[in-house]
Amino acid sequence: MYGKGWSASVYGVEGKLIEIEIDIAHGLPQVHVVGLPDAAVRESIDRVRSAIRNCGWRFPLERITINLAPADLRKEGTAFDLAVAIALLFSSGQINEAPFDSMLIIGELALDGTTRVIPGVLTLVDEAKRKGISSVLLPEGNATEAALVEGIRVYGLRSLSQLRECTSTEGVIQLAPLQWLAHNGSPSIHDRPPLYNDNIEDYADVRGQATAKRALTITAAGMHNVLLSGPPGTGKTMLIRRLPSILPDLSDAEALEVSKLYSVSGKWDRTSHGLIRSRPFRAPHHSISAAGLIGGGSIPKPGEVSLAHRGVLFLDELPEFPRQALEVLRQPLEDKHVTISRARAVFRFPAHFMLASSMNPCPCGFKSGSASNTCTCSPARLGQYRSRLSGPLLDRIDIQLEVPRAPLAEWTGPVISSADMKLQVIAAQERQASRYKQLPLQFNSELRGSLLQRFCPLSSSAALMLRDVYEQLGLSIRAHDRILKVARTIADVDDCDQIDVAHVAEAVLYRNMDKLK
Repeated sequence: MYGKGWSASVYGVEGKLIEIEIDIAHGLPQVHVVGLPDAAVRESIDRVRSAIRNCGWRFPLERITINLAPADLRKEGTAFDLAVAIALLFSSGQINEAPFDSMLIIGELALDGTTRVIPGVLTLVDEAKRKGISSVLLPEGNATEAALVEGIRVYGLRSLSQLRECTSTEGVIQLAPLQWLAHNGSPSIHDRPPLYNDNIEDYADVRGQATAKRALTITAAGMHNVLLSGPPGTGKTMLIRRLPSILPDLSDAEALEVSKLYSVSGKWDRTSHGLIRSRPFRAPHHSISAAGLIGGGSIPKPGEVSLAHRGVLFLDELPEFPRQALEVLRQPLEDKHVTISRARAVFRFPAHFMLASSMNPCPCGFKSGSASNTCTCSPARLGQYRSRLSGPLLDRIDIQLEVPRAPLAEWTGPVISSADMKLQVIAAQERQASRYKQLPLQFNSELRGSLLQRFCPLSSSAALMLRDVYEQLGLSIRAHDRILKVARTIADVDDCDQIDVAHVAEAVLYRNMDKLK
C-alpha cells in the first residue's frame, strides 16, 4: 500500500515543501525513515504510534518505509508529525485519502493525539500558497497565524481523533474553517491592530535637547544610523528609546516580512489577530555574543540584527560591547542581509535595520560634562576606550552627535512632542517614496553609486563647502557620501528639492567623531 502527502519545514527564514511518501509492505513490523531526518524527525515515529493508538486508530504492524523528499535536504523539527500520521492512516485504508490531496499538513503531536503549535507557520503557509496549494491543516493554536496569508483555506485541528468527524466517504472535509473567515474565505491584513501597540513614551517627556530631537527627526526620516555621545544623565538612552514613537507603521509587504521572521524565531504573539505593524525595536544587552547579534548556531536562527529588520537596533553603551560582536555589524550595515554558511547549506537572513547607539565620551563619562564633574581619565585610558570602536564601523554611522547637559532655561522652552516630529518624518518619507517609486530602494540612506549623484543635486556653494570639509577633516569617501545622504534627508524634511549650504552645514554638524579626529 502506498500513499503520499505534503508537509513543510523551515530553512533559515524560508519555507520548503516536503513530500511525505509512505509504503506499507508485508514483512516484520518495523519503521524506516529515510531522506536525511534529524533526531527529532526519527523520534516522531514514537509520537505518531502512540497518538494513532490513543485516538482509536490502528497502527499498521507491517514493514513501513517513510520517505521525506527531496532526499538530499536535511529534515529538522517536529512539523512532520501530523502529516506522517495522516499519511499512515489513509495508506492503511483507515480514512479516505481524497480530502488531503494537495493539502499542506503541518503540526506536532502529543502522545494522546492532541496537536501542539509549531514555529514558522506564517513562512510555511506563505510558501505553500506560492506553490499552488490552496488549503492547510494544522494545530488549532496556529490557525489564526496561518490565516493571515490571503487566499488559502485554513483548517485548525485540536486532536487526531477529530479526523473521524471531519471526513466523509465522498472525500469532503467537514471540519469548518476558522469562523472569522466565513465571509470571504480569506482574511484581510489591513486595518488590524498592531502587534506592538504599547509604546506610551513621548518626546514631550524629554526637556530641552532641541538639537538632539532635530537630529533624531532626520534619522527617522531617512532611516540613518545614529550615535549619541555625551556625559551620563543627559538623556541619550531616553531619546533613542522614543524613536519608535515617530516611525511610521510598516507597509503590508514589510509587515509580512517582519511577521515571518518573528514566526520563524518562535517569538510570535499567538494572542494577536494581525501582522506586526509597528517597526521592531531591539535592545540587546552588551554581553551579547557575535552569534547572538547576527544569528548562527548549528541550525542557524535569526539574530538581533534580523529581529530588528525594518526597525531599530539599539546598542546602549556601544564601547562596552565586545569588539568582535561590533565588527560583524559592518557587512549587514552595507548589504542589508546576513549570510551564514554551513557545511550542508548557506542561510541568508534579512537585516535591513537602523542602528541607533549611545556612548559616554570617556570611561568616567565626564570629559565633556560640567565643571563640577571633571574628567579623571588619562590620555592612554581615553585612547584605549575610543579604540574599541573601529574607524570602518564609525564611518558607517551617518549621524554622530554630542548630547550635552541641558541648561535649566531650556526646560521651560517650547515642548516638541512625538506627534510634531512624526508629521515631519511622514512628509519626508512621502517625498522619498515619490522620488524612488521606480527604483528598488525606499530611503535616502540606501542611495549609492550613480544614484547618489543623480538624486543629490548640490548648489554650487554647497558643493564648494562639502569639498572644503572633505579636505579639512580628512574624511573617507564613505563619510563624504554619508554626509551627502544626510543632507538629502535634511532637504526633504525642509521640503527642498536642491541641497543648499545650510543642509550640508547641518549634515557636517552631525559628524562629531570626524571632528574629534
